[in-house]
Amino acid sequence: MEVIANADELIPFRGCAFVPTMGALHDGHLSLIREAKKTGKPVVVSIFVNPEQFAPEEDLEKYPRNLEQDCEFAKSVGADIVFAPSVETMYPSAPENICLPKSATQPQLEDACRPTHFRGVCVAVARLFDIVQPVVTVFGLKDYQQYLVIKQLIAQEGKRWENLKIIGAEIIRDADGLAMSSRNAYLTTDQRSQALGLHKALHCTSEQSMLEILDDHGLEVEYAVIRDAQTLLSPIDNKPTRALVAARLGHIRLIDNAELPT
Repeated sequence: MEVIANADELIPFRGCAFVPTMGALHDGHLSLIREAKKTGKPVVVSIFVNPEQFAPEEDLEKYPRNLEQDCEFAKSVGADIVFAPSVETMYPSAPENICLPKSATQPQLEDACRPTHFRGVCVAVARLFDIVQPVVTVFGLKDYQQYLVIKQLIAQEGKRWENLKIIGAEIIRDADGLAMSSRNAYLTTDQRSQALGLHKALHCTSEQSMLEILDDHGLEVEYAVIRDAQTLLSPIDNKPTRALVAARLGHIRLIDNAELPT
């Protein structure tokens, strides 16, 4: 496996399967790499802590960074290239002023809780797509709204990435049901028990029941909703729906979601 920092060195790997990450890799990320391997294409994994998606109150400097460990993890599941660009490589000039898809502004979920987040995500992902030029990209469904945002971004940009297909990889959970996340490492034993309320809430059939379970687990709820699975707006009869939750335990913010039976 090669570790590359220079964008020009990626030219031979155009047409790859691409997994963008911010590092701090765990089994959830590794499942994305395994999914990318199934395509039969060379697999490029980017590791870039993107300053554009951190709000002023979010501490960019405290985000976990361990490139050597991340590279070992990526290599262990068959990644061919780790692309670890500098901020200067990613943004040699002012970041692109990108037009955000509807799913980044209308649902009033992550977009309401973190108003600058998706602009930062889209700016970085667009730049990475331009540099890497993949034909397949894999995003985890744990960040379900983000998956829809990137899917719509690819569609709206048309010929820019006309041959690019996006794959949504299923959520990877620990044995107790908690969705894997880099933030789980910050949970105490007691907090982990509380955090299980998110997964339990997703089995409810009403938003009121979801809120009651989250409250019973001492979680500070940001949203607990059932939405149309394609638009994240109000559900429409006989169309697929998704339950989505976001909550805090002290300074730790957790999200989860699940497809609901039709």
